[in-house]
Amino acid sequence: MTASSLNRFWMLVFILLVFIILAGSIVAWLRYSPSQPLEISIPPAQELQGKIHLGGAVSSPGIYSFSSGDSVGALIQAAGGTSANANLNGLKLHIPILGEEQDSQKVDINRAEVWLLEALPGIGETLAQRIVDYRQQNGPFLNTNQIAKVAGIGSATYEQIKNLITVAD
Repeated sequence: MTASSLNRFWMLVFILLVFIILAGSIVAWLRYSPSQPLEISIPPAQELQGKIHLGGAVSSPGIYSFSSGDSVGALIQAAGGTSANANLNGLKLHIPILGEEQDSQKVDINRAEVWLLEALPGIGETLAQRIVDYRQQNGPFLNTNQIAKVAGIGSATYEQIKNLITVAD
């Protein structure tokens, strides 16, 4: 092979590689679509309604009614909106399987009013008011066993309610 035919060979190889790169780029560009937000929808064939537990960084955690037309934003507003330290990028939704045991809702002893505390076994109106008075005078409970410091709540009462109460994060 002469030098000029060798140069032509490498020139053809170079042109072929450029063509392949160019063709691949055009194909990739045609298939590219900017990322669109993921939309999750539930088929309208089934009308949904029921109760939903909203907890975490909402102003009034609890169980709220919902129907198919409700948005997540509307449900959060029903719970009084979010707190300042809410992470809205980390919302969680759990739909239980039929027969799956669900966690019971716990009473937050740092936020509950007297009427809600009265719903706990062994806690009447007087003890419920003492719990509210105690946290107003001493600040929020740091853990659930501190409720035993409230006058009239002994170890037997605490054992009855310890799995039904919680303290806010």
